[in-house]
Order: sequence, then C-alpha cells, then structure tokens
Amino acid sequence: MSLFLSTFSVIFLAELPDKTALATLLLASKGGRLPVFSGVALAFLIQCVIAVGVGNWIGKLSPVWVKGGTGILFLIFALMSYRKLTEEEENGTERDSEEPQAGFLMHASKAFMVIFLAEWGDLTQLTTASLSARYPSEPAVIFTASLLALWSVTAIAVILGQKLTRWVSPKRLLAGSAALFGFMGAWFLFETVLQIRNL
Repeated sequence: MSLFLSTFSVIFLAELPDKTALATLLLASKGGRLPVFSGVALAFLIQCVIAVGVGNWIGKLSPVWVKGGTGILFLIFALMSYRKLTEEEENGTERDSEEPQAGFLMHASKAFMVIFLAEWGDLTQLTTASLSARYPSEPAVIFTASLLALWSVTAIAVILGQKLTRWVSPKRLLAGSAALFGFMGAWFLFETVLQIRNL
C-alpha cells in the first residue's frame, strides 16, 4: 500500500502542471467530457503498459523525432482552431462548444493522438518506467498507481475544460486554443532543433 500511495502521489503531482494536462483541458473545452476522457484514458493506458513493460529501457530512447512530430501535430491543431475561428467570424455566428454525439469518435481519436504522442519520453512515463525497474516484483502496483494518478489528473482537466465553456465564449476558447497549441507546438520544435544540433 505504501508503494501504491507513493507512486500515485509522485505521478499525480508530476502530471498536474504538465503539458498533457493543459492539452486535455483545451481539448475538453471543445470536444465534450466523455470522448476526450476516453481518448486520453486509452492513451495513458497504453503508455503505462509500455512504461512498465520495458522498465528503464525507455529512458534510453531518443525522444527527438517524437517531440518534433508532436510539435508539428500541435501546430496543425493550432491552425485548425484558427481556421474555425475565422470561419465563425466571417459567418457572424458562434458554434456551441459542445459538439454533437456524432463527433464522439473524432474527438476521442484526436485526444488519443495528442496525448499518446506528447507522453513519449515525458517525465511521468520515465518515472513510471524507473519505478518499474526499481521494483521489478511489483509491476501491477506500479501500473495501477500510475494509471489511476494519470486518469485522476485527466478527470480534473476534463471537468475544468468543460467549465471553461460556461465562463468563456466559444470564440475566445478557439482563439486561446489556437494560441496555446501554437505556442506548445513551436516550443516542441524549438527543443527538437536544439537537441538535433547537440547530437
């Protein structure tokens, strides 16, 4: 139980201010709670399986190209948000931030892709892998504690993301999403360039 609680606390606190939590909040502000939570939860499930399965070997992988790909993906989402914003301004209308149920798969898959790619080589994944390597006889405890911690942060981000739609207009949410995704994408690409130069 002590290992479970310590693992849960470490992963929870590490993930709370993380970029993936921010991305989840933004996605939930436009895509609905259930589809976003489902996509993010599945991404974390697979990432925890990988982290526990390979132990600290994952820490030896070079995250350069994954980080670059994530940066490009975030920039694409920034452009998509900006395009939606300009379309709404041209039409003089605001869409409801809650998409219809028909868009469940689209929002879930988008959330899955963003988090699955962004989590590669992330602090929480490396921490889970390190704990798995340190306690090889307790993979189930490490896996369960890490996954529940990540899902807890996801639930908080999804709830806050949905509350944003009540406080902020859809146009401002789109503008904020475009700006933040653009900043995060540019930052990932900047880090990628620096790492490539140092190879």
